[in-house]
Amino acid sequence: MIKFILLITIVISLYSSTLHLTTSTNPARLNPILATDSSSSEIASFLFNGLVKYDKDSSTIIGDLAEEFYYENNTTIIFKLKKNVKWHDGEEFDSSDVVFTYKTIISPKISSPYSSSFRFVESVESLDKYTLKIIYKKPYFKSLETWMMGILPEHILKDENNLMSSKFNTNPIGTGAYKLHQLEHSKNIILVANDNYFEGRAKIDRISFHVIADSMTRFLMLKSGSIDIGSVEPMQYERQLNDDFFSKFDIYEEISHSYTYLGFNLRKEKFKNPKVREALSLAIDREELVKILFFNHAKVCTGPFLPKTKAFNPDVKIPIQNIKKAKELLKEAGYDDKNRFTFEIATSNSSSIRPYAVEILQYQLRKIGVDVTLRVMEWQAFLNMVVFPHDFDTVLLGWGLSSTPDPYMFWHSDNDKKGGFNLVGYKNEKMDKMIEESQSTTDREKLSKMWKDMFKIIVDDNPYLFLYIPNSITVVDKKIKNVEPSLSGIWHNYVEWEKN
Repeated sequence: MIKFILLITIVISLYSSTLHLTTSTNPARLNPILATDSSSSEIASFLFNGLVKYDKDSSTIIGDLAEEFYYENNTTIIFKLKKNVKWHDGEEFDSSDVVFTYKTIISPKISSPYSSSFRFVESVESLDKYTLKIIYKKPYFKSLETWMMGILPEHILKDENNLMSSKFNTNPIGTGAYKLHQLEHSKNIILVANDNYFEGRAKIDRISFHVIADSMTRFLMLKSGSIDIGSVEPMQYERQLNDDFFSKFDIYEEISHSYTYLGFNLRKEKFKNPKVREALSLAIDREELVKILFFNHAKVCTGPFLPKTKAFNPDVKIPIQNIKKAKELLKEAGYDDKNRFTFEIATSNSSSIRPYAVEILQYQLRKIGVDVTLRVMEWQAFLNMVVFPHDFDTVLLGWGLSSTPDPYMFWHSDNDKKGGFNLVGYKNEKMDKMIEESQSTTDREKLSKMWKDMFKIIVDDNPYLFLYIPNSITVVDKKIKNVEPSLSGIWHNYVEWEKN
């Protein structure tokens, strides 16, 4: 391990203007409409642009590839595109690329969970080289957010027969601030600054992602200064960092926009009884989980939407552990010491926390007479063998949280399908109707009430056991200048960063 870290240090000396990062897994597809794993999404965000994006505080939508945009009426958006935007190969970006991206993502040949975001689009028309008219079938509350999706190059992909297995996915061409220079699986992914980036060339020449599956190795590389930016776990922060480290790194801590949950495979008979799911929920001491795993650098998650947003329901309280009632519910469902309830929890080792989390859950559930087996897997194997084929009893997983949620993607029965994000097979006719009604509701106060009602229904149904929202503890080498923390994090102005 020492030799490995020394090698990285030598590489750093060769490129003084290289930002060194780590990723825990190999990216599956560096294609914005197919990137569903965190590694692919993170790297693709440097390579591609959408028509619009959030500002640094995630409160206002501003132009990205679009110079300006406006509603012609409540179902029609006009986008005026920026001129002289170049693809990484030098070809000019224009409105035909947007039309092509739309047609591609709604194609039946594509299996992408993001396609559901475009389900209300009636037409995408190029009025001229730099003007688009997008008509929706009805008013849609996320009509602008839809166009944060990265745009694909028509001239590269127009003759592609199978985008799912295309070489483009590992050799992408985008419009972003960086372009792909090297992709070595399980080793290194190198991006280089795009000299022709429309917002000005990034000041750091290269970004090097080191693929390091082992979390302890990532931590040691960070401590040694081989990595410029990284995340640290609460235990590491509290017990394994000294004053010398804190003198070299700036610390940014905030509640993350993600939560971890235990999801039941509701297609399986054993989890269809709501008494069983409630019993399992009452067996869990979530506060203990947060205390042991995070030293209180986290909070208990009470439901599916981000706290302090208009979708969050503060009236839904943390479930309190109740061993006696949990045993009674299991007995009513037909389980006791002679007929014990058993199931497996599957998760990935890509997070150093989750393997410990499942052990604590196993211990807590044993108190109500439930026998739990554990399966901890490498990330890609976990996705391909467990998550995507729905081959699990339960999964310990996490989702990112948006300030403007789209319940359709995760909670509508339509998305219990291959490539969909309704991984657990949740079906509730009342919820489906509420979601469908909310999609065309543009009154934010009315929408807020609907989201809060959905929040409570989902929690009461227990398709997931919502567990915790960790704090994000990001450390940045003080050699990186111009970092400006904001409500959305630190990455909003990375083009302006410099490295001394």
